[in-house]
Amino acid sequence: MPAAFIGHGNPMNALERNRYTEAWAALGRAVPRPRAILVVSAHWYVHATAVTAMPQPRTIHDFFGFPPELFDVEYPAPGLPELQEQVADVVAPTWVGADVDSWGIDHGAWSVLRHAFPDADVPVAQLSINALKGADHHFQMGAALAPLREDGVLVVGSGNVVHNLGGVSRAMPDAGFDWARRFDDAARECLLTDPASVTRLDGHRDFDLAVPTPDHFLPLLYLAGIAAATGTTADVLVGGYAYGSLSMTSYTVGMPATPAGGTGFAAPLPDEPPPAGANI
Repeated sequence: MPAAFIGHGNPMNALERNRYTEAWAALGRAVPRPRAILVVSAHWYVHATAVTAMPQPRTIHDFFGFPPELFDVEYPAPGLPELQEQVADVVAPTWVGADVDSWGIDHGAWSVLRHAFPDADVPVAQLSINALKGADHHFQMGAALAPLREDGVLVVGSGNVVHNLGGVSRAMPDAGFDWARRFDDAARECLLTDPASVTRLDGHRDFDLAVPTPDHFLPLLYLAGIAAATGTTADVLVGGYAYGSLSMTSYTVGMPATPAGGTGFAAPLPDEPPPAGANI
């Protein structure tokens, strides 16, 4: 079973058809049907390591300032409670809690999955990002998760390689600032040649601009860990930028690049520009 990292960008992509969402749909068509999907989303960034373990996770609308139709979206995929125990086994001795009622499927997951698996008939669980841990921990967590793929689990990281909401420019809907392109290119070089070197990107001169907070970047390390653990490298699923300071680049491991087609920019921003701390 392949693994993937998706640059999900603006949650409005959940309602759009563009070259990014077409690439996510192509991913869903290309992979063997998973037994379950385990998502590491930028939007479940907490002081613990946990896996959702409820039979029917709720759809979480964890954002504000967007039109009502986005809040109406539901992604009614079933859960798979036993996957929590399986994750706990493969990452031991790291402790993994079972979340039975606090979380669900957040927009970092459903904005992508409703394109890749529109029938919402594959069980979905989320793995939290432990905010107390550093890059090496998250890379090693990804490596430890690699055996799950042999049991039909599709591991998906959802974030953005470059994610600086304070720097967005409406004048650049399909372009990136020089610093964003430099950092995105450096990450691409790592993933395509030496995935383990992704953990050293914090030394890049543009890291502080590209990664002002770690939440959207850390899911990438899970994909890099899986690649390193399996002795392979990543492939680019789709590349590009949105509003100067967001990278939409997505990667796969264990699946050749699939031509997706599709045109157009990433989804438009809401009428009011997102504040620096907005959860998108």
